[in-house]
Amino acid sequence: MKKMIIKSGREKSLLRRHPWIFSGAVKSVDEGVASGDFVRVEAEDRRFLAHAAFSEKSQIVARVLSFEEQDVIDEAFFRRRIRAAVAYRAPLERESSGMRLIHAESDGLPGLIADRYGAIVVMQLLTAGIDRQRDLLARLLMEATGAKSIYERSDADVRELEGLPPRNGLVAGEPLPGEVVMEENGMRFAVDIAHGHKTGFYLDQRDNRALTRSLSHDADVLNCFCYTGTMSVAALAGGAKSVLSIDSSGPSLAMAERNVQLNGLDHTRAEWLEADVFQALRKLRDQARSFDLVILDPPKFAPTAHHAEKAARAYKDINLLGLKLLRRGGHLMTFSCSGGISAELFQKIIAGAALDAQADAQILRRLCPGTDHPVAIHFPEGDYLKGLLLRRT
Repeated sequence: MKKMIIKSGREKSLLRRHPWIFSGAVKSVDEGVASGDFVRVEAEDRRFLAHAAFSEKSQIVARVLSFEEQDVIDEAFFRRRIRAAVAYRAPLERESSGMRLIHAESDGLPGLIADRYGAIVVMQLLTAGIDRQRDLLARLLMEATGAKSIYERSDADVRELEGLPPRNGLVAGEPLPGEVVMEENGMRFAVDIAHGHKTGFYLDQRDNRALTRSLSHDADVLNCFCYTGTMSVAALAGGAKSVLSIDSSGPSLAMAERNVQLNGLDHTRAEWLEADVFQALRKLRDQARSFDLVILDPPKFAPTAHHAEKAARAYKDINLLGLKLLRRGGHLMTFSCSGGISAELFQKIIAGAALDAQADAQILRRLCPGTDHPVAIHFPEGDYLKGLLLRRT
């Protein structure tokens, strides 16, 4: 196997089992190594450090597949990793037909995302190393899950950093049906696999939808950045008096209304507003509207720490307005999915928003994805979704 040598002193992160190798840490790479190749990573004194996949275009020049010297990165290796990840999620099938099956680095398969929607598995291949294994991974996923279809949504912007073009389409098995519907904790949701956000759905909010349902009885609810209205459905299913849902996308709101219909809920308690959320919140404030539950789940404002300062202003703005609209004793569920915003910084931003809103509040719970989105203990970057449940006192 071709080798990559790490500069003296730069192997410390690998010894701590962090799976990323940045270009500045590399002393040399054997001739002829191309993007997607597997390499043996060694220290300058030739100690074994890891087996990794090389990517010549990215600042993350290699991603570790194994820290065990005896491992061989072959079909049997990928089969073991995929089967283990799928087996761990099997108990979740009692709650939901939709779940994350492979969570990239945290399942020991950097660059691979695989989500299940009933008989359909959607995969994202986000790095050069994993992209090279496309056909093998599709076959192994079908083998491990019994899926009827393997669909690819490798159209995320991050592929550009790897020098990879976007791809979207069926890889193996049957064509997608006209409508894909998944079930989750007794609720039904339409999923736009070919064109929706991520792989078609926000699977990472499953537990927080259940929490929304539990908080919504007899409540007036405001759901901002609602996308396809899954939190709105949860609120209505929980007995909300009214739910105002805001999003800038008309097609997303149309699917949200479809989700209400799929669940046989009272559509007269649901109001849909196509608008810029920042502007809409200011109008609601000026109208002296108020709510018992406010949900703020915006898109990614800060993909990296470089964008954190600008993103912090946006997070503070919406949370200040959200708190002003919240009745005393009411709940705010607020989220950040920005990798550039740490949980500590996010809490400081919300504290600043509460101060400016002249609102006292208590943190009741810290919110995160469900157990199908585990985070490897040595890979804190995998902890992307963070949230707070606050009560205004």
